Amino acid sequence: MPAPRLRTAFVAAFLALAAAPLGACGEKPVAPPRAPAEATSAADAGGMAALTAAAKKEGALNTIALPRDWANYGALIDGFEKKYGIKVSVENPEGTSQDEINALKEHRRDGRAPDVIDVGGSFAQSAARQGLLAPYEVADFDRIPEEQKDRRARWYNNYGGYVSIGCDATRVKTCPSTFADLRKPEYKGQVSLNGDPTKSGSAFAGVYAAALANGGSFDNIQPGIDFFAELKKNGNFIPVESSPDTIAKGQTPISIDWDFLNLGYADQFREKGLDVDWRTAIPFDGSFAEYYANGVNKDAPHPAAARLWQEYVFSPEGQNLRLGAYARPVLMEAMKEDGTLDEAAAENLPTVEGTPTFPTEAEREKARETVNRNWSKDVSG
Repeated sequence: MPAPRLRTAFVAAFLALAAAPLGACGEKPVAPPRAPAEATSAADAGGMAALTAAAKKEGALNTIALPRDWANYGALIDGFEKKYGIKVSVENPEGTSQDEINALKEHRRDGRAPDVIDVGGSFAQSAARQGLLAPYEVADFDRIPEEQKDRRARWYNNYGGYVSIGCDATRVKTCPSTFADLRKPEYKGQVSLNGDPTKSGSAFAGVYAAALANGGSFDNIQPGIDFFAELKKNGNFIPVESSPDTIAKGQTPISIDWDFLNLGYADQFREKGLDVDWRTAIPFDGSFAEYYANGVNKDAPHPAAARLWQEYVFSPEGQNLRLGAYARPVLMEAMKEDGTLDEAAAENLPTVEGTPTFPTEAEREKARETVNRNWSKDVSG
């Protein structure tokens, strides 16, 4: 009888050993947390608590080209500073996507480079190809639609909108609602873009939308350039970059821009009591939607704060702040499903027919090369 008891004891001990964590010689070691500059996720940095502590120790976040009235950046910056006690500085608030890329390269080692960028899609892809961005997966990375992110997590879209036509009805008798309308003689000296399309993502999108309205395609943006060359020739297009200030002064009574900006401007003008009746139309003949991409500088002066900022702008809080300014958060559908979406804010978005489609990376890069080559020659030259 002793033998069976010995065998039973041996089996029990063996099973207990198998169920327990592996001992020193057979244990697969848990990787220690990586330095924030090398972390490819919050878990990689030791978890959100560790990442947050490291970011608070850095105490600062460098950003660039983030106007407070653009997609609710004012509220996002205020919310981040209040939540984490980290000071956010904004260099060149009215800068362009190209300015952001230039800053990554020009200030790479001097501590003044932006920690994070927010740029149009083609600019994000260009920055990734140049090796300027660090791979980093936010907590909800897997819930971002595949077509809205880089598979290596060097950039991913955060918010977006549709190209629209804004118009001051106090200065324009009949506001245009399509690109075809913009050819009318009554709009002489009134049509503008929000920037130079060789540098600005919003202006680039305006040219893309004009191409779609004039026989072009994602693979052929030239008809959009030709359209603006025609408007310049007939005197309708003016070389003044539109902004709330130029609109309020009557310099740019018609502006081709993102719907979330045009809708937001209308709110600003009402709140300030300005004599501007700003109306927004999404042209059916050139419907073009795009998202803006966020990324972490590979050489970020504040690597932990950069990654914590990404977590914040992709959190439900950050995404709903976007929505509050009429920008469509990239996680909108996922948030609808899990109940974290601000439904009241979502109801304020303009109705758009159909499902948006997007150019491929190759099509977008071809379009960008075409605009860079021909815009100054055909339009601004």
